[in-house]
Amino acid sequence: MAGRNAVRSVVRLRSTAGTGFSYLTMKNRRNDPDRLVLRKYDPHIRQHVDFREDR
Repeated sequence: MAGRNAVRSVVRLRSTAGTGFSYLTMKNRRNDPDRLVLRKYDPHIRQHVDFREDR
């Protein structure tokens, strides 16, 4: 996915609720150099929680 274009890379977003659920997404490292935090749905606890970039 991100093999040839190193500016956009694949990152894993892991749930802060501790369920171990994660999403995969892409981000532009030039525009967002720090860790990404998005509020998304965690189906294990059936709530929206913060998902942080896992490195």
